[in-house]
Amino acid sequence: MAGGRRPRRLSPACLFLAAAVALLAMPGLAAARTRRYTFNVTMATVTRLCVTKSIPTVNGRFPGPKVVVREGDRLVVQVHNNINSNVTFHWHGVRQLRSGWADGPSYITQCPIRPGQSYAYDFRIVGQRGTLWWHAHFSWLRATLYGPLVILPPRGVPYPFPKPDREAPLMLGEWFNADPEAVIKQALRTGGGPNVSDAYTFNGLPGPTYNCSAAAGDAFRLRVRPGRTYMLRLVNAALNDELFFAVANHTLTVVGADASYVKPFAATTLVISPGQTMDVLLAAAASPPAPAFAIVVAPYTNTVGTFDNTTAVAALEYAPQGAAALRSLPAPALPLYNDTGAVANFSAKFRSLASARYPARVPRSVDRRFFFAVGLGADPCRSRVNGTCQGPNGTRFAASMNNVSFTMPKTSLLQAHYQRRYGGVLMANFPAAPPVLFNYTGAPPNNTFVTHGTRVVPLGFNTTVEVVLQDTSILGAESHPVHLHGYDFFVVGQGFGNYDAANDTARYNLVDPVQRNTVSVPTAGWVAIRFIADNPGIWIMHCHLDVHLSWGLAMAWLVNDGPLPNQKLPPPPSDIPKC
Repeated sequence: MAGGRRPRRLSPACLFLAAAVALLAMPGLAAARTRRYTFNVTMATVTRLCVTKSIPTVNGRFPGPKVVVREGDRLVVQVHNNINSNVTFHWHGVRQLRSGWADGPSYITQCPIRPGQSYAYDFRIVGQRGTLWWHAHFSWLRATLYGPLVILPPRGVPYPFPKPDREAPLMLGEWFNADPEAVIKQALRTGGGPNVSDAYTFNGLPGPTYNCSAAAGDAFRLRVRPGRTYMLRLVNAALNDELFFAVANHTLTVVGADASYVKPFAATTLVISPGQTMDVLLAAAASPPAPAFAIVVAPYTNTVGTFDNTTAVAALEYAPQGAAALRSLPAPALPLYNDTGAVANFSAKFRSLASARYPARVPRSVDRRFFFAVGLGADPCRSRVNGTCQGPNGTRFAASMNNVSFTMPKTSLLQAHYQRRYGGVLMANFPAAPPVLFNYTGAPPNNTFVTHGTRVVPLGFNTTVEVVLQDTSILGAESHPVHLHGYDFFVVGQGFGNYDAANDTARYNLVDPVQRNTVSVPTAGWVAIRFIADNPGIWIMHCHLDVHLSWGLAMAWLVNDGPLPNQKLPPPPSDIPKC
């Protein structure tokens, strides 16, 4: 499965390592440490919206504990699975340079941790700083198994913006009164769409806009002092919803995204997709006109199905407020739930710093180009085999890239790759373009059925890759937040309608494109990304709407070893779980 020979060049991985060595040589910066955490996965009783139920938690907390490291640190997280379900953990956005065994997606880089078993995730943080997060990567367990991952700069290295007076992680999530595992199992059994969540949450709290949630203890409160500056480390941990975010009477300054710094820009409303993170500065008023202001989230979607069309409220407090006061906080005006124009305008503002200290190492040339049509589709009804058929026109919902719906294997793809035992596990023939050309954002084709398989794209080490992700209108055009494991990528272009290589390529930004690990394919539009395949292993790329992942909207890259010892995938750790 070698990807062919090509001229050798310095990869971002080498550049990251060189930068790390240079940093360690500087006075006061040789303090990289091993930071250890223990995750005990247990069931805990939690009450939200007057519903008391038992949920999976880490160390009995919902959301889970904050993990804090510095760039260059080694992180070791010992996981003990004490629930009656398999589990894995993904360190979302961590590059995992030659540590793919710690990436965490079940059946991709590891077999799940079975009940009663343990596994130690062991990896280093190289060339990244800012906000990431961790979450379960098995079925829909991440509904409650998630928490922030804060990467601080090395000691003595300042932020490239004024240091805030305080920092606060803010996890945006979804709450289901039902068991999320039961929700997705029912959807897969019926072939229809899943039941939607009952509330959005701030750090696990739904706030006063929901029934049975008006008590003061059920609302998140951010206490601030006049004249101080606060950095909000925002994470969208919701299962299936992109979110608008705003703070009444306050303008936010975006300074980071997905653990990369960006050129600061001001915004009154943010859009954050599942999987994405943002670091934003909030300047508290020197003389606030009121003692408290509403922090709100509400969904952005163009789905033709149902969605959680509610608004959640938290409080920005200059002075403590009672429960009644929280219910009457004036909310900021948000765009309509389907305002794709507002989303596009916000997304267009992101730019890398592209400075001498923080250069944008975007590939200028490309070895391999791919065009992926991304969207929903259908499976024919075979009710005797797989349940009922409550999808469109008596079919069953499916999702695909290039009409291939990803079939989750029964063993670890990375282990199969390491052992070079591919037979019966995967096929290295994922298509580089859709099998049938059509008007992707126009009238859908007559045949909406998908194919199924565990198919990957093999890449030679150091291959420069461009992928155009094209939304389709099959069963309705909608935005798809696509996450690439093991890599950051540069967003070099995006637009509406069908991608036109002859004209759109000429408008690419190859100077200061934003660097991300999760990007939303615009509704009825396209986005182009570039990365260098300098990290050996198998890396899944998937929609971060969990319902779409459950329906198969995923594929995987198989990146072969390089010629040098430090360009090869090391052996698996001795405690790697077995299938």
